[in-house]
Parts: sequence; structure tokens; C-alpha cells
Amino acid sequence: MLRINNVKVALTEQNYRKRLSQVLNTREKELRNVHLVKQSVDARRSQVHFICSFDFEVDDEENFLKLHPQVLKSEKYQYQYLPQTNRHVVVVGSGPAGLFCAYILSQVGQKVTLIERGASIEQRVKDVENLLQNGILLSHSNIAFGEGGAGTFSDGKLTTGIKNKRLSFILETFVKYGAPRDILYLSKPHIGTDYLRDVIVRMRKDMEKHGVKFMFHTQMVDFQMKDDIKQVTIQNHGKIDTIEADELVLAIGHSARDTYEMLYQKGMNIQQKGFAVGVRIEHLQEHINQIQYKKSASSPYLKAASYKLAVQTKEKRGVYTFCMCPGGVVVPSQHEKDTLCVNGMSNYARDGMNANSAILVNVNTDDFLSDHPLAGIEFQRQLEKKAFQLGGSLYKAPVQLVEDYMKGVISSQFKGVIPTYPTGYVMADINQIFPDFINRNLKEGLLLMDKKMPGFLNEDTVITAVESKSSAPVRLMRNENYESNFTGIYPIGEGAGYAGGIMSAAVDGIMCAEMILKKGDK
Repeated sequence: MLRINNVKVALTEQNYRKRLSQVLNTREKELRNVHLVKQSVDARRSQVHFICSFDFEVDDEENFLKLHPQVLKSEKYQYQYLPQTNRHVVVVGSGPAGLFCAYILSQVGQKVTLIERGASIEQRVKDVENLLQNGILLSHSNIAFGEGGAGTFSDGKLTTGIKNKRLSFILETFVKYGAPRDILYLSKPHIGTDYLRDVIVRMRKDMEKHGVKFMFHTQMVDFQMKDDIKQVTIQNHGKIDTIEADELVLAIGHSARDTYEMLYQKGMNIQQKGFAVGVRIEHLQEHINQIQYKKSASSPYLKAASYKLAVQTKEKRGVYTFCMCPGGVVVPSQHEKDTLCVNGMSNYARDGMNANSAILVNVNTDDFLSDHPLAGIEFQRQLEKKAFQLGGSLYKAPVQLVEDYMKGVISSQFKGVIPTYPTGYVMADINQIFPDFINRNLKEGLLLMDKKMPGFLNEDTVITAVESKSSAPVRLMRNENYESNFTGIYPIGEGAGYAGGIMSAAVDGIMCAEMILKKGDK
């Protein structure tokens, strides 16, 4: 198999073999099994087009490579499973890190129990719909907690900044269980919350066939070390029980604040970690399409446009976009009573009226009020309480036109963009939520983004507060074998401070499974 990269392809081009023959100056019939392996949109100039990579076959590869130096050999990555052991592995948390850790173990026949404080997808969907429609929050089944983790009710982004050979395996696994095939070649793949729910259910059912025991509505509340055995105390609907684990994987997610506290009390090595907070910004999706695609904005060959911006302020603060959701909605992601925080969510079609994205300001550990390892949690919680109060203490979100946020005045009416937050909103001055350093840098950052992407700010632009859970405010320390200061306990994923999205968390989970299997029988 051969590969060619950086092929310019018109939006309307469908005959890839013909296009390759033109680029390579060879006859079409010489090229066989041509298929698309990467596609990105190049909108830097007025003539928008695709940049593609293709794999293909020819009769005499060695001679073809000599004649065409821009062509490379291509080898498909095959994941290599390690042999099972006789160790019982308990995985806490069913987000992408926990899910893929358990999945790898299940495929080799390992004995695995996966416990999840939230509900299964089937019940969780009902609980989230009740939250979105009626404002009724269940503390253990919501957008933060439940099967699939927080990413299940997001955009289902499959982009990542890490380089790892396992990434293609993860994408292929999603496709195996029903994800759209275009995630295999799009440069910015996403599943969408609608597809992702079905994918996770199918993965769970297959894992159950391989012997994995799933325990929903089950929270780890304590553990004891007894020689090499971890005695895990669990709570299910108020009932306390104990299960024994040879290996204990903590894929707890960045909202598991009570679990962080328990682990701290047990003596786990936890360190403060910087994170970022800010707001959700909303534009009309049509407006973003026009900015990004220019004259091609209405092309049927282009999907809803996205953007990614990052700037640095005069105070050397990073301000950046995060989890941009084309054609999406802003949703509540709190799990604690009398708090409010928001996130973005979109379906695979991304066909909503508005585009939304987090605009975040970096928060350093020096900004925390103390040197306590969990001080970052309290920083987040105070912002969420202020947002709840500013929204009228009824789980309505405070919203404001950006131009009014800049002036510090409460908006009187919206001009073009109607906030999508489903449980209701209150016009308020969002300046009241944040400390001065965040307001200063957020305002400067927004203006700098408008210079980078002219038209980003206009009189219609709306913000909703507060986005506070972009990443974990702690890091659960571990060694090169992924073990914490407790032998046989493995903190992984975003909640442990080692990932930043579905793909990187899934990679972390897979690598943890490999570490466990490499230990062998003991």
C-alpha cells in the first residue's frame, strides 16, 4: 500500500482516482483501491478546497516509489493485545479512560468489574432530558456523571494534540460499534452526542459478553489496603458493600470532587494543577460559516464551520477557545446543589441555529486562595455558586451581550442571537461572577480574537456563564507504571490530570490496561 499526502481537491471532485492520476501524471488504470485517509478544509484563500491524503495500490511499488518521490509506503497499524492475567481489575468510572481500559482488558478475557456512580445511557438520557426540560438536577445522573462520562453529552470531538499510534485503533473501535465512518479520515472528526450514546451502549453489551460486570448507580466511597488486595467500599442506592480488587483503576472524571476529598484523606499524593475558566460564547452558525468559508459558505459540500483561537494578553495570560460546537447548544453541566456551570453539546449533523464555544482564561495555582491540594476545587465551586445566584437560584444561566459585558451593564434585549441554554436564562452582569484578573484578561482576549478573526465580535454576540470544568484542578500523582503511591492503584484520564478530551483519555486508559497486563500473574 502506498500513500500520497497534501493533494488539493476541489469541493465538487468525486473521482479520486482521476484526481490522483492528474497529480501523479500517470494513467488511472495503474491506480487501484484508492481510498481517502485524511481530509481537511483549506479556507485560507477565497477558493475553498480540500487537502487530502490517499492510500492506493500499484503493481510495482518499488519502481513507482522511485518515479514519484512524493509517494510513501503506508502500513496499517494493528493493535497488539497482551495476554490476560489472573488478576481481578476494578475500574472506577466509565468515561473514555475507564471505558477503554476495561475494553482492552475485556478483549483478552480479563476479569473486570466496572463501577459507575451514574446511570446507564438508557436511564441517563431520560435524566438529562428531565434536567434540560424541567430543570430537575439529579446529583449522580446528569451531564457530568453517568455511563460514557461528561463527553457523552458534548460534541463528541475526536481531535487531540497528542501523537500516539493507538489513536487510529480508537477511531476504528468507535466505527466498529456504529460511529460514522468519516471519523476515520476527517481532520476534525466528531461523533456527536446522538451517535456517541449508541456507540457506548454497543460497546458495553459486547464487553458484558466478554465477562465484564457493570455496576451502575454505584460509587466508590472508601478503600482499604490489605496486603496486595484492595478492599473497595461501594455505595449503591444507600446500601454499603465491599468488593475486592487485585488492581484498582481510578478513572473518576474531573467532577468527582467528593472522591478527590476521600483520596486526599486516605493519603494519596495529590498536587494542585492549573486549569481554565470562562464563558460560553454564541454566534449564529451562518455568521461563522461566512467568516470561515467566505464565498463558499453555502456550499453543500462543506459542513458547519468551526474555529479555534488562542491569544496571550499583556499580563501573559492565555485566553483560548475550547470545545467549539458548531450548530450546537449550551447545556448545564453542574452536579452539585446550588451551583451552575455550562458546557456545549451538539449532534452529529451540527444543524442548530447557533455555534458556541468556551472562551477560557488560564488560572494558575498561584491564583488559588491556599496551597491546599484541593484549593482549585474551591476556586471552581465559588464561581459556580456565584453563577447560580446571578441566575436567580433556579438553575437559570446568567447571559449577556458581549458589548454589554465589556461595559459592565446588564443587557436589555438580544439582537440576533438567542441563547440556546434550555433551562432558562437571566440577563445579568457576568462581571460579578469573576475576580478582576479573569474579567480583565477575558475582555482583552476577546478583542484580540476579533483581530485574529474579524467579525468574531459583533452586536449580536452573546455569552453565558460560567464554564468552569474544562479540566481537572488536581493531578493524582503516578509513576512510570501508572501506579499511585498506593501499589496497584492507577489514576488515569482527565480526572486524574493526564488527559484533555475523549481521545487522549482513551489512550491513557488503553496504556493503563497494558501496564496491568504487563505485570502478569502474581
